[in-house]
Order: sequence, then structure tokens, then C-alpha cells
Amino acid sequence: MSVHPVVASVTERIIERSAVSRRRYLALMERNRQKGISRPRLACGNLAHAMAASGEDKARLMRGGGVNLGAVTSYNDMLSAHQPYARYPDQMKLFAREVGATLQVAGGVPAMCDGVTQGQEGMELSLLSRDNIAMGTAIGLSHGMFEGVALLGICDKIVPGLLMGALRFGHLPALLVPAGPMTSGLPNKEKQRVRQLYAEGKVDSSALMEAEAAPIIARAPARSMVRPTPTR
Repeated sequence: MSVHPVVASVTERIIERSAVSRRRYLALMERNRQKGISRPRLACGNLAHAMAASGEDKARLMRGGGVNLGAVTSYNDMLSAHQPYARYPDQMKLFAREVGATLQVAGGVPAMCDGVTQGQEGMELSLLSRDNIAMGTAIGLSHGMFEGVALLGICDKIVPGLLMGALRFGHLPALLVPAGPMTSGLPNKEKQRVRQLYAEGKVDSSALMEAEAAPIIARAPARSMVRPTPTR
């Protein structure tokens, strides 16, 4: 497949301009790889702090030898894209134990939505949040406790931020775990139809909100979602 000339030109410029920083990064990753895993080198006091809240995994972490994964999560229950992550760490811990490994939540990062902040002052934090997430991810993984990384996040700023932060520890294997597809209560075309009717003044705000917030299990006929605006 041929690459568009503009895309090819921009790619070449990026490769050329990043040559020095890329060499430095690869050299850092090679040094980290040669040093090996940090956890066996932690002092007893450091290790005791890091596993104090690990419950039934504490004994295994104390013995060492098994793989310990660090999870960074964007969980919150305000946004439907991130709400499923509430259950993920506990489930992943169970799966890790089945293969003689452990998992700890290394940290959490914020997850914001343009759909909520649009038109508010908070929308100015949108792009900045990506760098905040990257820094939070790197901080969470900085404790030297992990042999692998699990990134729990989705959406257009959270995923790049998680990956940017994890690349600081690019010598460790990492896995991005999306929350999965979201099914809306109404098809997008039907939502658009209701929005158009609202814009034309043919339905009221309650009908618009009902269409926007339709639950997944209630796939009601479109006509039941649209109530004409009463006329006087």
C-alpha cells in the first residue's frame, strides 16, 4: 500500500528531528534492560512498604520469584467508558494468582470527557490532561515493583497518556486493556433525529434527555421517545 506523499514527508521529518532523543531513549531502555528487574534489589524496608496492603498476595510478594504486574487505571463511575474498570483489578488479581503471579494497582489517572466539559472552563484542560495522565502513569510505575504493566484506559486522551507514561518503562512488557464497546440505548441515527426535532422546536427538552440517556436494555420504539411540545 502506497503512502501519501505528504504523510511520507512528515514521517521523514519526524524521524530526522527525533534522531537524537530517540537514541537517548533507546540507550536508557537498554541500560534498564541490562540492570534487570528492580524488585529483587529493593531494601527490606522499601519492599515492606510496597506490599503492606497486598492481602493474600503479601506472602508471595515477600518470597519473590513470581511476576508482579503493575496496573494503572482510569476508573471513575462518572463516565460510562471508564466505569467497567471498577471490577477489572480484582478479576485480574485472580487470573494472576492462577499462574503464580501477582498484580497491584500502581496508580490511578484522571479521565475526562469532552462531551461533558464542552462549553465549560473545564474543556481547556482536555489536551493538558493527556500530559497529566502520562506523568501519573510514570509516577505509579516508578516504584521498581513490577515486571510487567497493565494499562486500563480508553478514549482519545487517556490512551495516549497511558502509553506515553508507560514508555518511560519501555523495557517492561505492557498491555493496554480497553473496557470494550459501549452499546447505546438508541441507535445514533435515532438520537440525531430527536436532536433535529428538538432544534426545530418539535419536541421538548425532556424528550431530548430521554433519548440521550436511554438505557441499554430499553430499546423502545422511536415514537415512544418523542413527545411533541405542547402548543398553547
